[in-house]
Amino acid sequence: MRFDRRQFLQWGSAVLTLGTHELLRGATLLAVRVWPAVDYSRVTLESDVPLKAQQTFIPSPPRLAVDITGLELNPALRELVGKIRADDPNIAGVRVGQFSPNVVRLVFDLKQAIQPQVFTLAPVAAYQHRLVFDLYPSTPPDPLEQLIQNRLGGAPGLPLPTPAADPLGELIARQGQGAAAPSTRRLDVQPPAGAVLDTPEHPPRTQAATDRLIVVALDPGHGGEDPGAIGPGGTREKDVVLGIAHKLRERINASRVGGNPMRAFLTRDADYFVPLQTRVQKARRVQADLFVSLHADAFFTPEARGASVFALSQGAASSSAAKWMAQKENKADLIGGLNLGSQDLQVQHALLDMSTTAQIKDSLQLGHALLRQIGGVGRLHKPRVEQAGFAVLKAPDIPSVLVETAFISNPEEEEKLRSERYQDQLVEALMRGIVQYFARNPPLARNRST
Repeated sequence: MRFDRRQFLQWGSAVLTLGTHELLRGATLLAVRVWPAVDYSRVTLESDVPLKAQQTFIPSPPRLAVDITGLELNPALRELVGKIRADDPNIAGVRVGQFSPNVVRLVFDLKQAIQPQVFTLAPVAAYQHRLVFDLYPSTPPDPLEQLIQNRLGGAPGLPLPTPAADPLGELIARQGQGAAAPSTRRLDVQPPAGAVLDTPEHPPRTQAATDRLIVVALDPGHGGEDPGAIGPGGTREKDVVLGIAHKLRERINASRVGGNPMRAFLTRDADYFVPLQTRVQKARRVQADLFVSLHADAFFTPEARGASVFALSQGAASSSAAKWMAQKENKADLIGGLNLGSQDLQVQHALLDMSTTAQIKDSLQLGHALLRQIGGVGRLHKPRVEQAGFAVLKAPDIPSVLVETAFISNPEEEEKLRSERYQDQLVEALMRGIVQYFARNPPLARNRST
C-alpha cells in the first residue's frame, strides 16, 4: 500500500491527537481501599498508571494534605470519604477536591499526631500501580503494654515496668496482690495415653515449675492488602487464619500449664498488613515462649490436600515443596506493600538473619508435638515436620513453627476451613500440641537482672 504526503500527514495528525487525548485523560482510578488498625491506618489508591503525590503534614490540628498529579476527581475517589470508619484509631475523616485541572487534593483529618509514609508500589500479583498512605501514630502502641493491660482487664494508663525488670514477672506479682484472678480452665500437662513425646535425640528437660505468665505468640498470616491464597469458593486465607487465631487465643487465655497462667498475643488481631520482620519483632517484644504462624495455602492443582508443619532451616530445604512454600510465603511483603524506602534494607532484614541451632532444635520439637495432634483431626500432607527458610520463623530465641492448616485450593478442604466444627477441632489439636511441648520443655524462669 502506498501513502502520498497528504495521507501521511493526516494519519500523523490523528495519532498525535489521540496521544494528547490520552495524556489529558490522566490516570484511571481502579480501586480505593482503607485498612484501619491501632498499629497504623493504610489508604491505598490503585490505578492503571503510576501516580505522583506531594504531601504536607500540619501538626495543629493534625492533618495531612496530599496533592496527586495526573488525576481527576471521579466517583471512585469520592467513595473514599464514606470508607473512613468512625472507629478508625488514626483518621477522623477525609476531604477530597479538584485542586487544579490536573491535581486532586486529599486532606486527612487525624485523631492524633502521626508520622506519614507515602510511597508507590509497582504492579504485583492481582494489583496494578498503587499509591499508599501509611499513617503511623507518632507514639506507637507497645505490644508488651497491650498484653499486660489486656491481662489486667484493660486498665487504662497502666505504666510499663522499668526496663531492668521482667515485665511479665511483674505482672504476675501485681496480679497476686490484687483480687483473685478469674477462673480459668486448667489443663493437664501430662500427655495422653500412648503418646510418644521423648526420643533419644530430644530427651525431656528437668526443670522446676516456674511461676510466671506463659506467652504464646499467634501469627495469622497475610492481612490487609495481602489476602493470601483464595479458594475456589472465594474463601480468603487471611480471613480463615484470623478466625482460627481468635479461637485459639480464647482457648489459651482460659488455660494453665503446670499452674502457670497462659496468654496469647496476636501479631495482628484485625484485617491489616504486618511486614514479616515486624511479626518477629512483636513476638520478641512480648517475650513470647512460642511463636505459631497460621496459614492455609494453595497449590497449582486442587488435588493437593492435608495439613503441614514447618520449622526453620539454616541450610537447604527438606524438600522441593518446602522450598517452594517458603519462597511463596516470603513474598508476602511484596504483595502486602512494604515501604522499602522507610528504612535501610540491611537494617530491616538484620533481625531475620539471627537464627540459631538451639532455636531450630526446639522448633522441631514443637512442630512434632503439633503435627501428631493435627493428624488426629485431619489428613496430613507430610508425616514429618518440614524445614525451609521462612523469614517469619527467624526469631533467634523463640521456638517458631508455621502451620499450614489445609490447602484452601482443594474444594473439600476449603469447605472444612469454613466449618466452625473443623476450626474448633483444629484449635483443640493445636492446644494439645502446645501443652505437650511444655510437658517436655517447661518454660525457663525469666532473667530479672536484665
